[in-house]
Order: sequence, then structure tokens, then C-alpha cells
Amino acid sequence: MIRYAIFNWFTKITGWIPQFVCFRTKIYYEDPAVQKRHIRGPAIIVSNHTSVFDYAVYLFVFFSRTLRFQMAEVLFRKKPLGTLLRLLGGIYVNRDTHNFGFISESEDILRKGGVVGIFPEARLPLKDEQRPLPFKPSAAYLALSSAVPVIPVFTNGSYFNRRRARVIIGKPVDVSEFCKEGNSDKENIEAVSEGMRSRIIELERSLNERTKA
Repeated sequence: MIRYAIFNWFTKITGWIPQFVCFRTKIYYEDPAVQKRHIRGPAIIVSNHTSVFDYAVYLFVFFSRTLRFQMAEVLFRKKPLGTLLRLLGGIYVNRDTHNFGFISESEDILRKGGVVGIFPEARLPLKDEQRPLPFKPSAAYLALSSAVPVIPVFTNGSYFNRRRARVIIGKPVDVSEFCKEGNSDKENIEAVSEGMRSRIIELERSLNERTKA
């Protein structure tokens, strides 16, 4: 909606210098001829999750679009953070209930040509856990039901230190390519979840290779 776009632009303009100092984000592309920072039309951004600051980084990576990210209930309970996230258009996800209204809200945003962001791991990994964590099925369900391109993105999570934050944007994915005829809906959702996770892992490898060069 217009009010979210207005507040997004206000935040981006006033926050440009602070975010540059904190993150110094360097952006890479899997194939710049196919997908760069500008997103045309409706899309779903799918990313690994390293920090509560991932969303802040992506606000400026995808500067030209209003991102409506799905966010955990715990963030909305913190004031004034919760108020800020609501003004920016954050999609409330209550992980403690079986209320899937966030999916309907996300579908509505996509129908209107918007961009929805998702961290399918649904929480931050613990220190010794393999990353990325298995993806929750709701992201795959949304991708299949909306039939819009999924843009995989990987961030190295290097914020507030001497190392630059590095983000790589992948080529859009048609998730129907992960589905097989004759599979049940559950099997196809599992296949899409694993397919999206594999794309994030591929981007991580690509970013590591480029930064070692």
C-alpha cells in the first residue's frame, strides 16, 4: 500500500548513510544479465537467515522496491521496533499458533504486484547447527500457490565489523521445475523447499569462490 511505500522511502533516504557505515554491503550477481538489484513485477525473495539485521540490509540492497518481509512475532513485541516494522509493512507471523493468515496476506501482496521476502529457516541457527537450516514448508506453499518468480539471495551476515557485508543475488527460479508429475502436494512442497535451500547453498559457494579470488 501507499503508506508502506512512503515510509519505506523515508527510511531508506534517512538511513542511507548509517547503513553504509554499519554494513558497507558489496553486492554480487549470479548472472547480472538476468537479475540485478531492480525487481520487476511481483516476486518472492528467499534468503538464508544470519541476524536480525538481514532485513535492514535488504531494504537497501533492493532500494527501488518496497519489501514486505514475513517476520516473527517476537520482533513485533519489542517496542519501538514493532511499531517501526508495522510502518514498514512487515508481515506478522506467529510461530506459536496455527494461524496462517500471513500466507493469505502474502498472496494478496503478490496479486497486487508486490514483493514478499521470506527467511524460510524461520529462526536464527544456533552456533553448531549446519546452515542453512531446513526450510519450513510455508515458503514453498506460497511460491507454488502464487506462481511468481522466486529470487534466491545469500548474505554472509558480516555486519558491524571490519569485514564488509557481502550479498549475492541469484537468478529467478520457477519452482514448478522442482515438482514432479504424480507427486502428492506434500511431496511437491518438500521438493520445492529442498530445491530453494539448494539454490541458497549454491549461491554461498559461488560467493565464497569469488571472494577468495
